[in-house]
Amino acid sequence: MFLFEARRIIIVIFGAMLNAMSLNFFLIGANVYASGFTGVAQLISSVFNDFLGIGVSTGILLFILNIPVAILGWYKVGKGFTVYSVISVVFTTVFLELLPIVIFSEDIILNAVFGGVLAGTGVGITLKLGASTGGMDIVAMVLSRMKDRPIGTYFLLLNGIIIAMAGFLYEPENALYTLLTLYVTTRVIDAIHTRHEKVTAMIITLKADELQKAIHDTMVRGITIIPAKGAYTKEDKNMMYLVVTRYELYDLERIIGEVDPNAFTNIVQTTGIFGFFRRDN
Repeated sequence: MFLFEARRIIIVIFGAMLNAMSLNFFLIGANVYASGFTGVAQLISSVFNDFLGIGVSTGILLFILNIPVAILGWYKVGKGFTVYSVISVVFTTVFLELLPIVIFSEDIILNAVFGGVLAGTGVGITLKLGASTGGMDIVAMVLSRMKDRPIGTYFLLLNGIIIAMAGFLYEPENALYTLLTLYVTTRVIDAIHTRHEKVTAMIITLKADELQKAIHDTMVRGITIIPAKGAYTKEDKNMMYLVVTRYELYDLERIIGEVDPNAFTNIVQTTGIFGFFRRDN
């Protein structure tokens, strides 16, 4: 268990370093903005520096913006999830302060693309380990537990504001380059970890009762258990059918690996749900 948690923390810290590198090595120097709270912190820092003559680092602003979100996550999402988010935000802030702002290229497109790749990789590996980078991930988690509505709208709204402000305060081209960065970031996250709000798991297992108990000990989700038979072995089995949020996917994979490593699991994208999707209170 200790090695498992230690590995998780190391990956979260590595993801934080990649996020900081994407900002200090590519995006900040080119006035191209990241997504979510990181982009908001970056934009506020640019406004303070360029229009008010006040030097406030992106890292410090990112930390401040995440304080109320962390408190919200602690009470509404869960202590474990929030702790890893706080670790990610703290180390991102530390790396932003320690790493110098370097301009490797004057080509804004190169900065936008490589910044997006690094940011997407940092977020993707963090999500894959069941943690988050804080900010909008915690807000999305809270919204997904409050109501079964698409949360992509909230991401789109916040990122839309960032893009509009980048175009209004600086050159209109900056808005387009920011849009390019957001696109690259999303595509990289898609390649590493699902970006879908909900996914459907179909688990073929001989240990349906044990799996059902282990899953319900961790998350509150409805499960349908259907009798199944192996076509080759003719062995009687069960298929467990359930829908989970992307934030719960890592825990589900861990539970299956611990209870029945021989289970066959198919994870597919869920584009919509009609009916009752049981959620945490």
